[in-house]
Amino acid sequence: ARCFSLPDTPLLQLGVLAIWTAVFGTSVYLGLDRGIRVLANLNAVIAILFLVFVLVAGPTIFILNMSTNSIGLMFDNLFRISFWMDPIVKSGFPEDWTVFYWGWWIAYAPMVGLFVARISRGRTIREVIVGQVIWGSLGCMTFFAIGGGYSLHLEMNGTLDISSTLNESGIPAAAFAIVGSLPGGSITLFIFTILCLIFLATTLDSTAYVLASVSTRNLTGDGQPARWNRFAWAFALAITAVGLIAAGGLSTVQTSTVIAALPLFPVLVILQLSLLKWLRRDFGATLRSANYALHHLENGKTEVREV
Repeated sequence: ARCFSLPDTPLLQLGVLAIWTAVFGTSVYLGLDRGIRVLANLNAVIAILFLVFVLVAGPTIFILNMSTNSIGLMFDNLFRISFWMDPIVKSGFPEDWTVFYWGWWIAYAPMVGLFVARISRGRTIREVIVGQVIWGSLGCMTFFAIGGGYSLHLEMNGTLDISSTLNESGIPAAAFAIVGSLPGGSITLFIFTILCLIFLATTLDSTAYVLASVSTRNLTGDGQPARWNRFAWAFALAITAVGLIAAGGLSTVQTSTVIAALPLFPVLVILQLSLLKWLRRDFGATLRSANYALHHLENGKTEVREV
C-alpha cells in the first residue's frame, strides 16, 4: 500500500495474497530444480545485496560497533532470558514472544527437517548440521545486527520515532517506515517488499512440497510428488493464510502457532527416535567397527582392542 500510495484495504490484502500464492504455487509446481531452487537462489542474492546496501548506506561504524556489543550482551544474558517469565512486572513479553517462538520452532521443525533431508541427499550429517545450525544462525544474526543497528540509530538520533510508530500502527508499519528512510525511497521500499514476498514464498513452497511428499505413497528417495498434489497443498496453505488474515492478524497467528505446536512436540520425539533407529540400521556395522582402535604397545608391537 505504501509503495503505490494505496489504502490498506482487505481487497488489497487479498490481491497481494493472490500474487504471493501464484509465486510460490508456480515454484512448487515446477519442482525442486526448476522452481524451488531458482526462487531460493534469487532470494539469497537479493537478501545479501539488500543487507550490504543498508550497511553501506547507513551508519556503518555504528552498526558494526552495535553488532559486536549485542553479541556480548546476548551471551551475557542467554541463560537469564531463557528462564525469564517476568513474574513481577508481568509485561506479557514472555507469553507473547518467547513462548510464541518456541511454538513457532516446534511447528516448523518437522517440515524443515524433512525438506532439508530431501535436498541434502549425498551430504554428510556433519555438513547438514553445520549448514543449518552455523550458517543459518549466522544469517539470522546478520539480519538482526544490520537491521537492528540501523533502526536504533534512527531512534537515538531522532530521525524517526520508531517506538511511537510501533505502538500506534504495529510491526509492519514500523518496518516499512525504517526501510523508507533509506536512500532510494520508493525504489528501496519496493525491493524490500519483493524480498519479503520471496522470503514467504520460499517458506511456503517448501512446506507444500513436504506435505505433498508425505501424503504420497511409495515415494522413492529421488522421486517427486505429483504436480497436482503439490499445487493442491499450495492452494490449501493460501486458504489458511486468508483465514488467519480474516480472523485477526498477528495475535491469531501467535495463538494458532502455539496451539499447533502442542501436538507436534511428540512428533519431534518420534522423529528423533526414528533417526537414531535408521542410523543404527544403515551405519551399525560401521559404528561397531569404529569401536576398535589400533594402539601402539611396547616393543613396537600393535594389537587391536575394543575401546
